Amino acid sequence: MSLIPLIAERLRKLRLRHGLTQEEAAETIGVSMRFYQTLESGTKKQLWLETVEKLARPYGLEAWQLLAPKLPEDTELSHTVAESSVHYRSRKGPYRKGR
Repeated sequence: MSLIPLIAERLRKLRLRHGLTQEEAAETIGVSMRFYQTLESGTKKQLWLETVEKLARPYGLEAWQLLAPKLPEDTELSHTVAESSVHYRSRKGPYRKGR
């Protein structure tokens, strides 16, 4: 059984929960935008445990919590993402800042 689809779903859920774009999530985690997109889309073929730990850490989670049957509700970003007024002004939809 592959855990890639579960990780992809969890990353998207965490990103949206914290109001981040994919670019901001990638920056927060410390990976490239392209790598993050392959993770969130579920097209990545395999992941190392170290990578799963790196994905969980910015949300205050351990790797096992990211993979657990139920994602914890009380996640917090370990640091804030620098805001761009141009970026947030153009954001539309239910995930825009200041909602």
